[in-house]
Amino acid sequence: MPGDIFDLIVIGAGPGGYVAAIRAAQLGMKVAVVEKRACLGGVCLNEGCIPSKALLDSSELFALARDRFAGHGIALGALELDLVKMMSRKDDVVRKLTDGIAFLFKKNRINRFSGTGKLAGQRADGLQVVAVTTADNPAIPQLLNGNKVLLATGSQPVGLPFLPFDGTTVVSSREALAFTAVPEHLLVVGGGCIGLELGSVWNRLGAKVTVVETLPWLLPNTDRQLADALVRSLRKQGVNFLLQSGVTGAELRSGTAQVTVQTGEKREKITCDKVLVAVGRKPLTVNLGLAEVGVELDGKGRVKVDANYLTTVPNIYAIGDLIPGPLLAHRAMEEGGVCVERIAGQASRVEYEYLPGVVYTWPELAFVGNTEEELRAGDIPYAAGRSPFSANGRARCIDEIDGFVKILAHKETGVVLGIHIVGPRASEMIAEAVTVMTYGGSVQDIALTFHAHPTLSEAVREAALDLEKRSIHA
Repeated sequence: MPGDIFDLIVIGAGPGGYVAAIRAAQLGMKVAVVEKRACLGGVCLNEGCIPSKALLDSSELFALARDRFAGHGIALGALELDLVKMMSRKDDVVRKLTDGIAFLFKKNRINRFSGTGKLAGQRADGLQVVAVTTADNPAIPQLLNGNKVLLATGSQPVGLPFLPFDGTTVVSSREALAFTAVPEHLLVVGGGCIGLELGSVWNRLGAKVTVVETLPWLLPNTDRQLADALVRSLRKQGVNFLLQSGVTGAELRSGTAQVTVQTGEKREKITCDKVLVAVGRKPLTVNLGLAEVGVELDGKGRVKVDANYLTTVPNIYAIGDLIPGPLLAHRAMEEGGVCVERIAGQASRVEYEYLPGVVYTWPELAFVGNTEEELRAGDIPYAAGRSPFSANGRARCIDEIDGFVKILAHKETGVVLGIHIVGPRASEMIAEAVTVMTYGGSVQDIALTFHAHPTLSEAVREAALDLEKRSIHA
């Protein structure tokens, strides 16, 4: 649409970008979205959150059928894995959701441009210019003009200089979601969320999985007791952990990798057929034209923004993985909505202190608020209450008794400071915790609230009761 002037141009249609675009359209803005992928939804929907959870659920069902159905009185014949069909189901889940976003774009009259977007400066009248380059015509970009530009291009996997991605043997999360066969031995470099989740998928489906982590514990931003409990559970499932260890080199030959791992003074060579490098992600700022227009980055390559998500250049904003903060899809979504609401003059804000985190292993791990380590470091007086799932009736019924709920509250006021869950469906249970903390609730509020029986959520109430030394079932 040459000559059109947009109120907002969004570069990137991931969780933050597409939510920002839809919310802006709801607020009456004329919106354009530039996305280089054929499908909307970004990394999260196409090669991250959604496909990984589809495979996690499928692999969990496979493991249940193999290991637990007999205990429920369900007899099966020889169990077979149809990996092609499992992957097809994953792709179908992704397709339906990306189609759904495309429908929402049409419904909200959002103008979609396929190609790579780049900041191209400011016109004399103050309008920002975005150049859209397509594969069909790379020499002549299409120019879009807008009052505001929102950068929402997300992040990409970080590689290791001595172990570069080759897409076949040394892979990122993208390739690990699309293996055509179950690896015999998958070596995971990095014990964060991505490594643990994808390692869990292939462990359940029959692969030998070894996780190498440089720290003495996993998930350093989570409560230590929960992280340790998760490691114990994953070890019982067959995942091998090499903590305080690092990969120092690798030799690739004919579809296998011989990886050198250093643990203290011990050095060993591990042969595997797949290496998943999951040591982190970095902002996707390449070829965005940031330096050319004056958008500044911090020392870690992230875009500098103020409280309104405004960059160092007027009328150019940034959200999500591009800016400092946890790399979480729900954080980017919230920032996208709040950013455009602030542009529209509303006094919206993101309550980062109540941002939940989830690790979708089996059992799941979920948390919000402070950890015990943080409270001790801050000399904040607190009390802790715990309730194990082994004392929960519903957990017993579904044969998921690993883990517990832990609630941390201010010792004097009872205000909840943090809730941490490792156990079945922790990702769903954490919503109650977020709600309580968002409204400034106390441990007494949780203890006085009905929780249906029998449900997993009763463990939250029992933890609150335990904190007050009046737990009934634990």
